[in-house]
Amino acid sequence: MPRGDKSAYTDRQKRQAEHIEDGYKEQGLSDETAESRAWATVNKQTGGGKKSGSGRGRSKAATGKAASESAKKAAKTRAAKQAGKPYGRKKTAKKATAKKSTVENASKKATKKATKKTAKKAAKKTAKKATKKTARKSTRKTAQKTARKQAK
Repeated sequence: MPRGDKSAYTDRQKRQAEHIEDGYKEQGLSDETAESRAWATVNKQTGGGKKSGSGRGRSKAATGKAASESAKKAAKTRAAKQAGKPYGRKKTAKKATAKKSTVENASKKATKKATKKTAKKAAKKTAKKATKKTARKSTRKTAQKTARKQAK
């Protein structure tokens, strides 16, 4: 059986896939993507081709569980859409992401602050050395002038 052959699927599974595909098209997905997602959904819910000799399938318990999970998720999404509420990630997931980014930002800030502090210290040290050097030079020059005056 060539890849992509749907002969192992029952008529019911084919109708399901067609219905799901229409839903994806309504959401604005391309025909190709909608079709592949639809068949993936059917496979998850039913466990693949159900016709005899297809050599596929999952236990009835596993199939039922997948189908009910999918149905619950769809119902929740539908209800949220009708109520005009966002139906993407849950608030807790968003909070966790925000918290994570806050922690990352805090560590970046701390690193930046430490780097700034170190750079400031180094600049201060360099300035101090330069001042000392300049003072030594001027003292030396003054001493040399005084020595020349005394020699004359």
